[in-house]
Amino acid sequence: MIPGTGSRSAVSPFSGSYRWSGYALGFAIGGFFDGILLHQILQWHHLLSALDGAPYSDLRFQILADGVFHALMYAVGGVGLWLLWRSRSEFGRTGADRLLYSNALIGFGAWHVIDAVASHWLLGIHRIRMDSEFPLLWDLIWVVAFGLVPLLIGWLIRPDSDDAGLLKAGGPASLAALAIVGGVGAALPPGDVDNAPLIVVFAPGTTASDAFAAMASVDGRLVWSDATDQVWAIDVPPGRNTAGLYGRGALLVSNSLVPLGCLDWFRS
Repeated sequence: MIPGTGSRSAVSPFSGSYRWSGYALGFAIGGFFDGILLHQILQWHHLLSALDGAPYSDLRFQILADGVFHALMYAVGGVGLWLLWRSRSEFGRTGADRLLYSNALIGFGAWHVIDAVASHWLLGIHRIRMDSEFPLLWDLIWVVAFGLVPLLIGWLIRPDSDDAGLLKAGGPASLAALAIVGGVGAALPPGDVDNAPLIVVFAPGTTASDAFAAMASVDGRLVWSDATDQVWAIDVPPGRNTAGLYGRGALLVSNSLVPLGCLDWFRS
């Protein structure tokens, strides 16, 4: 019992919609966290990086698989938001915030545990660091830090009496905002490209002239392209808005922290 609260009493029951909204939003946030950090920023792997042969050797297919993964997370997050809205009458109940946050942490941790067991070890479709000599070590570090620890914290902070909410009635709004920000972050292209080449993957059927026109629309300069002429690295002036490239045939616009690093290990 939290100091300062009254005597222990039974917690007001919460609906399944309210409970599952926390699980679903935490699960979706875990997926967005994984995709944004590991796929886009660090570029340690794609969803199907460990699979060999056609079509897995095609970077465009790998990016398509990442897109399907993100679409699934949008669906899970959408369900979570709908369940949260459906149970909005419960936001002010005693322990509501505490329960929502604990369930969200459990959902976040569950995503990483399921990903490790299913994707890394049973199916073998990717590992945390594809370029590491010790992939199991990285898998274990990741699943402990972002899977088991959040699961444990979520379980420990679950309300079991007349615990007050963590932020009164602000928990649902803040958790919903975090899920929405994660979804937006997974979809946005880089807003500023200072000195780093911009990696642009064009859709099948995009001609070289179409790609040059797209590059010209952002005042870009070609640095490198692959043999298929579908993956380009271009220099773009700082501050240039690159979102318009998606309307000119681009499947992915990515500002790599290590220029072409993902392509280098992907080809090896």
